[in-house]
Amino acid sequence: MKKILAILFLLLVVAGCSKEPTPEERLSEYIALWNKQKFDKMYDYLSKDAKQTITEEEFTTRYQKIYEDLQINDLKIDFKKPKKDKKAEKEASYSFTAKMNSIAGAIQFTHKARLQEEERDKKKNWYVDWDTEYIFPELKEGDTIGLSTVAPKRGEILDRDGDGLAVNGQVYEVGVVAGDLDAAVLESLSSLLKIPKEQINKALGASWVKPGLFVPLRKVSMDEQERIAQLIALEPVQTRKVGARVYPYGEAAASLVGYVGPITADELEKRKDKGYTSQDVIGKRGLEQVLDEQLKGTSGVKIVIKKKGAETGAAGETGGSESETGETAASQKDVVLAEKPVTDGKDVKLTIDADVQAAVYAELSGGSGSSAAGEGGADGTAAGTGQTGGAGETGTAAVMNPVTGETLALVSSPSFDPNQAALGMSADEWKALQEDKQQPLLTRFKQAYAPGSVMKPLTAAIGLANGAIKPEEAVPILGKQWQKDQSWGGYFVTRVHVGTEPVNLERALVYSDNIYFAQAALKMGKGPFADGLKKFGFEEEIPYTYPLEKSVTGALGSDIALADSGYGQGQVQMSIVHLLASYTPFVSGNGGNMMKPVLLVDEEKGQVWKEAVVSPANADLIAADLRKVVGDAAGTAHSAEMAGYPLAGKTGTAEMKQKQGEAGVENGWFIAYNTDSPSLMVAMMVEGVQGRGGSGIPVKLVKNIFEKIK
Repeated sequence: MKKILAILFLLLVVAGCSKEPTPEERLSEYIALWNKQKFDKMYDYLSKDAKQTITEEEFTTRYQKIYEDLQINDLKIDFKKPKKDKKAEKEASYSFTAKMNSIAGAIQFTHKARLQEEERDKKKNWYVDWDTEYIFPELKEGDTIGLSTVAPKRGEILDRDGDGLAVNGQVYEVGVVAGDLDAAVLESLSSLLKIPKEQINKALGASWVKPGLFVPLRKVSMDEQERIAQLIALEPVQTRKVGARVYPYGEAAASLVGYVGPITADELEKRKDKGYTSQDVIGKRGLEQVLDEQLKGTSGVKIVIKKKGAETGAAGETGGSESETGETAASQKDVVLAEKPVTDGKDVKLTIDADVQAAVYAELSGGSGSSAAGEGGADGTAAGTGQTGGAGETGTAAVMNPVTGETLALVSSPSFDPNQAALGMSADEWKALQEDKQQPLLTRFKQAYAPGSVMKPLTAAIGLANGAIKPEEAVPILGKQWQKDQSWGGYFVTRVHVGTEPVNLERALVYSDNIYFAQAALKMGKGPFADGLKKFGFEEEIPYTYPLEKSVTGALGSDIALADSGYGQGQVQMSIVHLLASYTPFVSGNGGNMMKPVLLVDEEKGQVWKEAVVSPANADLIAADLRKVVGDAAGTAHSAEMAGYPLAGKTGTAEMKQKQGEAGVENGWFIAYNTDSPSLMVAMMVEGVQGRGGSGIPVKLVKNIFEKIK
């Protein structure tokens, strides 16, 4: 009996080992590999007939290329195995569904898989009778897959009144008709377009170029009419109008707005998961870069199966005409697999007043500025702007409504031409900009600088709050220089106005007395002084659309550092936007609150950034003193006094030097606002004012701005 059972068990084992896989099992295995995109392994499951039509390399490469080009992801091939295996003899067929996402959206289809039984190496098994319709049902042998994109319209950057700061306009594309190019013409063309002759010859020698074809070389602004006239006077040169990004206010708003250019490989790598492609144009600087994702929009994408008959014409394929074989011709039409509509970028409307922006830039740069965009023409081409980097003053200026927090102007000088940058500069032009000692590519309004004496009202507010300063107390300060004690060695705090009378807070602000505020900072102590500055927003990111450097208190590691910081020297630094915000507590109606600066029209106006930074009583006290800085004949900003337009403000001169006793570079500051109608506050910093007027330079320029825009 045991022997019989053993024989039966052995027979069962042998029978189990020799059992052929069912077609359902084989298809399940094939689909499992497909879901993992193991195309080389899938090839092993193909029938002999299928393998005669495509090699393993072709099969694998085709799947990989299609899936990569179409950015196929979330692939799910689903085959529901029947409850009962079919009794198949030589052939079997089953339905399966395919779902996937692509660059153009979801793709889904149902198809029938055909399997046939074959004997290989004396073993029978089931193999997939594959053809191209397994990739996509409409994809027949000889068909190709096409991918087309529609670029979105980039959102425009507008000022508060809807005037364009960055718009979609037109420029001239300059090129030549391919053929023999005279050496003299080549020389002139190279000079006028500012591109090397070798670059022109390389463009004309491209593989696609044939005699008589237009070969584009460079885009030129429509404003450059004289240059265009000289170019088209050269016989093979032609121009055509093409769409381009245009900056109507040119240099005046370049640092604020920035410009666009073709995406680089490095930029694409960083943005590959955000829908960017190698064909995109992206923001390179300024708000074009900061708000690029909002401005860019999303490309429209269409995936099409291009039918073999449709490429050569249906009539040619079938041997008849469309009217004779309408059904056949219709069947050859391209098939849309998936389509994602284009989504244009969103416009951005700023609180900036373009006329104020142009006026401030013209004053700081020494140029004529730029008037309304309409000067450039209805198509949005660039209007002329005054000087290009190099003339005028080096520095920054900003204008804000101190009650609402709206930014009306953000200026950096010298500047650059964003139109030229967007159209493409030559290597020599870029090199000249980058090596310019005045740094026209530096966005100065985002930088933090030593504020000098414009920080004294903040020191006053902190000292009043903690009792270190008593406004009527007369501090006996004699002479031009002072030091705490002999431990300071040869270091002294120096003041400009030398008097013999004791100094109270009002006189200290009117005369801008460094010694008074140095002593006040020491009296407060490092901790209370630093904490007071932090209440004004130092050492934190400013919540602002345009990224700004943090304002910092510095180390305050010694009595000398603390004393110097009390009057805006030492290591304390702040940006010009933060400076504007820090003066808003002194403005009538703000109640000592520090208002949040805003740059976008749709942001809430009149937001309080820091509540009760200064008590209302102390705010009124300091505001009255700031009025005397301008109104008092002895005030450091008295030259800004205007009849019927009462300004309050503060001057400052920050000196940068390695050690005491040597001459340093000085930056001059002035910030002012109208006390009766506080809708405008202007701040300016001018670099290198030593030996030529100090803070008197920005005082004069700011006064001119108020006279223009008040």
